[in-house]
Amino acid sequence: MAELYPPIKPYKEGYLDVGDGHKLYWETCGNPNGKPAVVLHGGPGSGCSEGNRRPFNPSAYKIVLFDQRGCGRSKPHASEPETDFSTNTTEHLLSDIELLRVHHGIEKWLVFGGSWGSTLALAYAERRPERVSELILAAVTTTTRWEVDWITQGIGQFFPEALTKFRAGVPDFQTGERLVDAYYRLLMSPDPAIHSKAARDWCDWESEIVVLHPDDKPSPRYEDPKFRLAFARIVTHYFRNAAWIEDGSLLRNAERLANIPGVLIHGRLDLTCPLITPFCLHRAWPNSELIIVENAGHNGSAPGMTEALITITNRYASS
Repeated sequence: MAELYPPIKPYKEGYLDVGDGHKLYWETCGNPNGKPAVVLHGGPGSGCSEGNRRPFNPSAYKIVLFDQRGCGRSKPHASEPETDFSTNTTEHLLSDIELLRVHHGIEKWLVFGGSWGSTLALAYAERRPERVSELILAAVTTTTRWEVDWITQGIGQFFPEALTKFRAGVPDFQTGERLVDAYYRLLMSPDPAIHSKAARDWCDWESEIVVLHPDDKPSPRYEDPKFRLAFARIVTHYFRNAAWIEDGSLLRNAERLANIPGVLIHGRLDLTCPLITPFCLHRAWPNSELIIVENAGHNGSAPGMTEALITITNRYASS
C-alpha cells in the first residue's frame, strides 16, 4: 500500500510581490533539480500545509507550494479589517500562479489541486495548457452556483441538525437571501462580536458536512480565531461570486486539456462535492482517468484517497 512520504522541510522559501499590495508566501521542497510540481491548496483560504508536501517523492520532485491571497503566511491577511477583497479573485490567482512559475524559472510543471484547488488547477490548465505537463485533481469541484448552493444549503438534507444550527447563526436572515450572502454580510461586519461568531458558525458547518466516519475529527486549524475569520471571509467571498467563472465553462472548455494527461481522484461518498462533477469532467476531457475511491468522502487524507494520489505522483515522476 502506498503511503505518504516522510515529513520534509523547505529548502527555500520567500515572498513574491504580485501587485495590488499582495505578497505571497512560497516554498520549494524536495529535489531542486527534480520534476517541477505546484500544489494549489483548497478552501479557498486554507493555505498550504506540511501535509501538502508529502504525496510527492522528494528525491524526484521539485515541489512548489504557496499560500493564495489573503491566507496562510501571505500578506495582507484576510482577518485584518483593512484587507481589500476586490483584488482577491480567481483571475488574480491565475495571474499569481504564472508569476510564481516565471519567478522559479519553470517551463512546465505538474499541477495538483484538491477541493477548491481543483477548480483553480482546472482553470489554470485551460488558460495555460502549454505550461502544464500533467494535471491531478482530487475531491473535484468546479465551484458553480449549483455546487455552492449545494454545499451551503442543499447538503443539509443529509445534515438537518447542522443546517438548522447554521441557519440560526443568521438572526436577521432575509427572505430570498442565500445563506452564503448572509454569512458574508456578517463576516464583513466591523463588529468583532458579530464577525467572530459568524466565523465560528461557518467553520462548525464546514466541519459537520465532511464527517463520514464516527472517528472523523474537526481540523485543529479551526481552533485558531485568526484562521477561522480569514478562511470564512475568503470562502464566502469566492462562493457568493461562483468564483467569477462563467457557469459550466470549465466543463465546456475541457477540450483544451486534450494534450494534458491527467487523473481525477474522488470519493464515492463525497457529499460536499458530488461525484457527478468529476464524472462529467472525465467524459469531457479525452486524456483523463477517473479513479473513484469507494467508502471515501471529501477527506483527501483518507487511506484510499492517499494511496491513489501517491500512485499517480509516482507514475508521473519520471515522465
